[in-house]
Amino acid sequence: MPYLQILPLTLILLFFLVAPVVLIGIVSFWDYTEFDLIPDFVWTNYEELFKSSVTYSVYLSTLKYTALTWVFTTAIGFTVAYFLAFHVRQLRWQVTLFLICTIPFWTSNIIRMIAWLPVLGRHGLVNDGLIGIGVVNSPQEWLLYSDFAVVLAFVHLYTLFMVVPIFNAMMRIDRSVIEAAYDAGAGPWRTVWHVILPLCKPGIAIGTIFVVTLVMGDFVTVQMMSGGQSASVGVAMNNKRALLQYPAAAADAVVLLVVVLLMVAALMRIVDVRKEL
Repeated sequence: MPYLQILPLTLILLFFLVAPVVLIGIVSFWDYTEFDLIPDFVWTNYEELFKSSVTYSVYLSTLKYTALTWVFTTAIGFTVAYFLAFHVRQLRWQVTLFLICTIPFWTSNIIRMIAWLPVLGRHGLVNDGLIGIGVVNSPQEWLLYSDFAVVLAFVHLYTLFMVVPIFNAMMRIDRSVIEAAYDAGAGPWRTVWHVILPLCKPGIAIGTIFVVTLVMGDFVTVQMMSGGQSASVGVAMNNKRALLQYPAAAADAVVLLVVVLLMVAALMRIVDVRKEL
């Protein structure tokens, strides 16, 4: 009976998760020409991938975006979660404010990214405001179609994925532990650093997994917010797909999957995520 109960979920995971990954791995060893895919077993796609200096620069760029996004989403997510968990006393207001945080996520990512264009553009709200108050004399080009715009869009898109697990971890903290810290003479900052932050590590780890996996595989945000001037692993895969170089794109996907899994495995070695689950 237990095996029959888990059979439907097992079949779903095999069909929608394992099978696609296996197919991508198989295709990554195929050969191809300009007009045809050749079922074969060759290492050409991986050799070209690892011998190219472009690959390493693209991965460094992607890791840069990932690191910056993680720093800002963690800082904002921890602050918002701390306010909701410890400064909002009534559960009704906690739920209300949390739902307000989710309102931007009721629209698609594309629409939210497009909304930044009239804000950060050459004649956008930010540039007009800076010129109006005399901070700058001319429009700032780096606000849009730059790495700054890419990271800003990532933070805007994925901060909620950090807020939710951290808020969940904070709500599980026994309030008597906080009172004991204050009774022992710890101030607010020492309590946050030595008590709340260590107890929130599983929540931060889960949020990190969400943010890292989303940013590492994203290509729409990088392509749109950088104006095609910046590169990432996702953009490289999408370009190869557009050129019908499916085996090369599949090899990129396999390498990216391995890199992300290694990052997640290292994170889970540092923090016991199962405590939060």
